[in-house]
Amino acid sequence: MHESELQTKQEMMILEALVQAIDRREEVFDAIGSSENLDEANLRVSQLLGVGENCGRVVLDMQARRFTRDQRQILASHLEELRSKLSRAQ
Repeated sequence: MHESELQTKQEMMILEALVQAIDRREEVFDAIGSSENLDEANLRVSQLLGVGENCGRVVLDMQARRFTRDQRQILASHLEELRSKLSRAQ
């Protein structure tokens, strides 16, 4: 696998986690709010979304203002562009 293909897949994983977090924002916020500390919040969010801890950290680092429908659409559109790019490369 080429490095650019690997980077694209990693970016797709992050975007998928962010889109899923927006779709499940109430659950994400509950998991964060009920956590004792940042490490526990990362673990809970990662488990909730079924993603790795790196993606969980990206979700935690996302500003609350990005949990809007328009931001979700922007992320989902970018994700689709990457999927299309990856399928053309294969």
